[in-house]
Amino acid sequence: MTVAEQMAVIKRGAVEILIEKELEEKLERSLKTGVPLKIKAGFDPTAPDLHLGHTVLIHKLRQFQHLGHEVNFLIGDFTGMIGDPSGKSETRKVLTREDVLRNAETYKQQVFKILDPEKTKVVFNSSWLNELGAGGMIGLASKSTVARMLERDDFHKRFTTQQPISIHEFLYPLVQGYDSVALQSDVELGGTDQKFNLLMGRELQREWGQSPQCILTMPLLEGLDGVNKMSKSLGNYIGINEPADEIFGKVMSISDDLMLRYYELLSDMTLAELEKLKQGLADGAVHPMTAKKSLGREIVTRFHGPGAGEAAEENFVKRFKENEIPDEMPQVSYRLTGGAVLLAKAMTEAGLTKSNGEGRRAIDQGGVKLNGEKVSDTNLELTASGEYIVQIGKRRFARVVIA
Repeated sequence: MTVAEQMAVIKRGAVEILIEKELEEKLERSLKTGVPLKIKAGFDPTAPDLHLGHTVLIHKLRQFQHLGHEVNFLIGDFTGMIGDPSGKSETRKVLTREDVLRNAETYKQQVFKILDPEKTKVVFNSSWLNELGAGGMIGLASKSTVARMLERDDFHKRFTTQQPISIHEFLYPLVQGYDSVALQSDVELGGTDQKFNLLMGRELQREWGQSPQCILTMPLLEGLDGVNKMSKSLGNYIGINEPADEIFGKVMSISDDLMLRYYELLSDMTLAELEKLKQGLADGAVHPMTAKKSLGREIVTRFHGPGAGEAAEENFVKRFKENEIPDEMPQVSYRLTGGAVLLAKAMTEAGLTKSNGEGRRAIDQGGVKLNGEKVSDTNLELTASGEYIVQIGKRRFARVVIA
C-alpha cells in the first residue's frame, strides 16, 4: 500500500497524530527499505479481564499488522505495580507482583482473539526496567522536572486542590517513556488520556539519541450508557470473555449513534463499506436494527469463533418471539444528562400504568419484564442509553428509548 493508503487506514477513528509529517516520512522510509515500523502499545494488567474499551487500541494494532508493520504488545508488569495516575484524582492502589502476573497471563490469552500471534511480539517491561536498578532510576528521574510534571492536567488539579501526589506517581510517565527507548519504537498508541506519557517517550528517545516516535491517540470508548468511558466500575461495559448471548444482547441495547462509533473503532468493515452503511442509515435504505445485528454478529464471532455470532442472533430473536413482542407499541423517549430514568415512571409516561405507585406494585407482584427478563427491584433505574422493551402481563408492551 502507498503511504497515502496506509495513512487513511491509520487515521480511521484516531483523535490525533503527532507528528503527521514525521509518520509519513517513516512510512516512506519503510516502503523503500522494506523494514517494517515498530509499533508499540502498553497495557497495565490491573484487572483480569479486558472489555471492548481496551480493544480499541488492540484493533488499531491489528490494522498496523495488516499494513505489514511489527507490533509490540507491551504488558506493563512493572508499571502495573506503580499504577497509572492518568485522569485520576487520587493515588491508585498499588498491586502486588502476584496480582500483576496473574492478570498478565489472562491478557496474553485474550489479545490473540484480535491480534495475529505469529506477527505479535508480547513483551514485559520488567525485563528492562528491573535492569535499571536504583542508579538507573535516579538517572531516569533526572531527565525531567517537577515543574514539567505539574504541567500535566491531573497532577496540576491535584496540586492546586491540595490532593496528595505520591513521588512514585511522577515516575510513571518516565518509566512508560523509557519503554519506548528500550523498544526503539517508531509509533506508540494510547488513549487521549495518555498524551502526556506518550510525549515523554519522544523526549526520552531524543535524550538517548533515537529518532522520536510518532504518537497516535485513540478515543476513550463510551460504554453502554453512551456518555461515560466504558468501565467495569460503572457497569456500562461489554467484556470480551462474557457469554456470546450476553455480548450480543448488550450490543443490541446501544443507541444508533453509538452503534456507528463502535463500527468505526471496532469493526473490520472497510472505510468504503462504513461510508456506504452511514449513507444507508441516513436515507433509510438500511434499518438500524439490521445494522446493529450485523455488528453484534461480528463482535461475538471475534471472541467466540465462527458460527457463534449467528447462534447468538438466533437466540436473541427467539427470545423476543417467544414473548410475542408486537411491532407497534407505545414509545417514550428520554435524553440522559448524567442522570437516570425510574422504570416505574417510564411505565406511567408510556401509558402502561396510571401512576408510579401502580408501576411499583406491578413490579412487586412479579408482572413486569424488561427486555424479556423479570424485574424485581421496584426502584429500578435505567442508566444506559439504548432501547428497552417493557412488558406488563402477556399483552401490554411499551418501548423506552434512552439517548
